[in-house]
Amino acid sequence: MTTPPSTDHPIGADRTPEPPAEPSRTARAHSFNAAAAQYAANRPSYPPALFDAIEDLTGRPLTGARAADIGAGTGIATALLHARGANVIAVEPGDGMAAQFRRALPGIPIIRGTGDDLPLTDASVDLITYAQAWHWTDPARAVPEALRVLRPGGALALWWNTDALDVPWIAEAAARTERHFGIDVSAEKRNVNARAADPTGRLDFTHRTVRWSRRVPVDTHLANIGSHSVFLVHGAEHTAAFLAEEREHLLRTFPDGFVEEVYEVVLLLAKSPA
Repeated sequence: MTTPPSTDHPIGADRTPEPPAEPSRTARAHSFNAAAAQYAANRPSYPPALFDAIEDLTGRPLTGARAADIGAGTGIATALLHARGANVIAVEPGDGMAAQFRRALPGIPIIRGTGDDLPLTDASVDLITYAQAWHWTDPARAVPEALRVLRPGGALALWWNTDALDVPWIAEAAARTERHFGIDVSAEKRNVNARAADPTGRLDFTHRTVRWSRRVPVDTHLANIGSHSVFLVHGAEHTAAFLAEEREHLLRTFPDGFVEEVYEVVLLLAKSPA
C-alpha cells in the first residue's frame, strides 16, 4: 500500500475550520515510537480466522513454519503467530516500538531493520508477514527483498484492519475525520489491492477479507484512534480537543460506555516460485 494518509487513519470528531497541513510520510512513520505503550494497550488484535485463511492459502500449517514478522511494532501479530506454533522472528525499525516489544515478548527474538533492506539471509523463511506495515515500505525495494528471503514456495502475507464503513456510526465517524483532517477515509480499502501492494506486478496476490468485531470501553476506543499517526503528529492539544468532541458523539451512540468496533481485515497473500 502506498498511501499512508489513508491506511493509517483514526475515526474522530468535527468542527475544525480547515484541515491541518499534511505531515510528511517520514514524520508519521516515526510518530509511533513515542506512543508505543498506548499502541500496545489499545490497538485491536486480529481474529483467528485470519490465520486460518493464511494456512488455507499457503496450504500448510503455521505450526513449525519459519516466519518473519516485518514492521512488528509492539508485537501484536508476532505474538499471535507464535501462539499458532510458528517459529517467528520480528523485524522492527523503531526504538520505542522495539523496546515495548521486548518488554511484552522477551522470549521472541527481534532485530532492527526495515522491509526495504531485510536483515535476513537468502531463502531463510517460509512466511513473511506485514501487519499494518506494508504501506510504510517502498514496494520497489520490499518486493525483491521478500522474494530474496523467502524459501521456494514460501509466502508473503500482508494485512490491514480496516473500518467496516457499512456500519452507520463508523461511517459517520469517518465523515467527521474527513472534514477535520482533509483525508479520504474510504480510500483505505480502495488502496489495499495487488496493484498498490506491488506496482511491478511480480507477485500474484490472492485477496481475502475477514470481518470481526470487539467491544471495548469508550476510553479504549479513543486511545486506539489516538494512537494513529494522523493524531500523533498534530500535537497533544489538537488531539485532546478532537477526542473530547468524539467522546460526546460516541456516548450518544453508546450510552452504556462500550463501543462495538467492527473491522474487516484485508489480507493479500502471494507465494514465491517453488
